[in-house]
Amino acid sequence: MELDRDLASVQEARNLLRQAKKAQDELKNFTQAQVDAICDALRAAGEAEACRLAAMAVEETGMGRYEDKCFKNFFAARHVHAFIRDMKTVGIVRKDEAAKTWEIAEPVGVIAGIVPTTNPTSTVIYKAMIALKARNAIVFSPHPSAVRCTGEAARLMHNAAVAAGAPEGAVACLSTVSLDATQELMKNPITAIILATGGSALVRAAYSSGKPALGVGPGNVPAFVERTADLAKAAEFIVMGKTFDNGTICASEQAVVAEECIADELCAQLRRQGAHFLDLDEVAKVSAVVMLPNRAVNPKVVGKPPQFIAKLAGINVPDHARCLVAPLAGVGAQWPLSYEKLSTVLAFYKVKDWHEGCERCIQLLELGGIGHSLAIHSNNQAVIEEFALKKPIFRILINTPAALGGVGATTGLAPSFTLGCGTWGGSSVSENVTPLHLINTKRVAWHTGIPAGPAIQPQAAAQSAPATPAAPAGAPVFDPKLVDAIVAQVMKTLKP
Repeated sequence: MELDRDLASVQEARNLLRQAKKAQDELKNFTQAQVDAICDALRAAGEAEACRLAAMAVEETGMGRYEDKCFKNFFAARHVHAFIRDMKTVGIVRKDEAAKTWEIAEPVGVIAGIVPTTNPTSTVIYKAMIALKARNAIVFSPHPSAVRCTGEAARLMHNAAVAAGAPEGAVACLSTVSLDATQELMKNPITAIILATGGSALVRAAYSSGKPALGVGPGNVPAFVERTADLAKAAEFIVMGKTFDNGTICASEQAVVAEECIADELCAQLRRQGAHFLDLDEVAKVSAVVMLPNRAVNPKVVGKPPQFIAKLAGINVPDHARCLVAPLAGVGAQWPLSYEKLSTVLAFYKVKDWHEGCERCIQLLELGGIGHSLAIHSNNQAVIEEFALKKPIFRILINTPAALGGVGATTGLAPSFTLGCGTWGGSSVSENVTPLHLINTKRVAWHTGIPAGPAIQPQAAAQSAPATPAAPAGAPVFDPKLVDAIVAQVMKTLKP
C-alpha cells in the first residue's frame, strides 16, 4: 500500500538521521589531517567511478549526455577537491594579530542534501565532499526518477569515507523516496541545515522548513553579444554552453541577445556550430511541447537532444543539429520560450544597441533569473562594466560558455554545483557554495580598549574633568562638555 510505503520512507529518514547524528558527534573531533584524508578518498572514488555513474544517470533519468555527465562527475571529484584541498576548516583557521582576534571553525551539524534529477550523481560527489571537509555528516534525498544512480553515488562516497576513517553513517541516502520522507529530512530536529538543489518549489520548501537553508534559484541566463565580440568564438561558446549535458545546468544559456549590426553574422556563426533556426510556425510548435501552460518547462524535454524535441513537436531537423534556436519578438507569457527551458532550445533576440540589450536582458532575468547569471561576449570594457555594475545578477560571465563558467569550470569562480542567487533571487548566499558555507565561525577577541572619536581629546578632557563627573543642579539634560568628560574618564580606565 502507498500509505505503508510513505510511513516506511519517513521511518528510514529518521533512522538515517539518527545514524548521521552519531557520526557527527565523532566527526566534530576529527583533525584537519583526518578530514583531508577522507576528502582525498572521496576524490579518488569519484574519479574512478565517474563514467560508470554517468552511464547509470543517463540510463535511469533519460536526461543529458553520457560524455558530459562523465565530465561533471570528474569535475565534482577532482576540481572541487583541488579548490578545497588546502582550505582550513578545523580549529583555529585565522589569527589577526593586529586586531587581536582568532577565528575557530566549527561544523554546522547534520546536513540534509537535496539532489536534482538533472545532476543526480555529480551533486552527491560535490555535496559529500564539501560536507565532510567541514566535518558534517550528510543525508541525501534523491529525486524519485534518479533513486538508483543517486543511491549508488552516495554508497560509493560512504564506503570511500569509511575506508579513510570516517564513522559509519557520515554519508547516507534515502532508498525509499516520498514527499513525506523529504519533509521529515528537512524538518527533523537532528537536521542542522539544508543544502537544496532542485526545482523552485522544492527550494521554497527548504527555505520554509524552519531550518537554515542554502538553495538555488532558477537561471534563465541571457547571453548578450555586443558588436566588438569575436563572433566566431562567441557562437562556439554559446552553443557549447547551451548543449553541455543537453542544457541541464542551471547556468546554461537560455537566450541570445544580439546587436542588430552583428546579428546576421552571429546567426551564420551559430549555424556553423550546429544551431538550427526555427521559422515562426516551428517556434509555435516547439513552444507547445517545451513549456507547460503554467510556464514551467515540460519534464519530457528536460535534458533531451534537439531531434527528440523536434519529433515531439512534429517538425524535422537535421541529424547534425545541436540545438534549436527560436527567434522571438518579446518576453513573457505570449512568448513561452522566453522562460528557462533546461533543454537544447535557445531563444534569440535582436536589439538596436547595448542599451536596448541591457533592458532585454533584465526583462529575461525578471521572468525567473534574478540574481543568478548573465553572459556577455564583448571586448568593450565600458559596456562590460556597465552590465557588471547595474545588472541584478551575481555572476557576470565574460567571453565564456555560461554553463561551464558559472560552475567554475572555465572561470576563476569556486567550483560548485550550488550557485547562490542572493536575496534578489530568494537565496541566502550570492556566491558559489563551498565548505566555508558549512561551518560556524567562533571568534576569540582580546581587550583593545575603546578607540577615541575624532572630536574627543581624552587626555585633555581627562585633565579638566573631575574624578567623578556630576551634573550640577538645574543643568540641561544634554551637556556636551560633561559627556566628553565622562567618556574620557572611562577611556582612561579601560586603556590597556
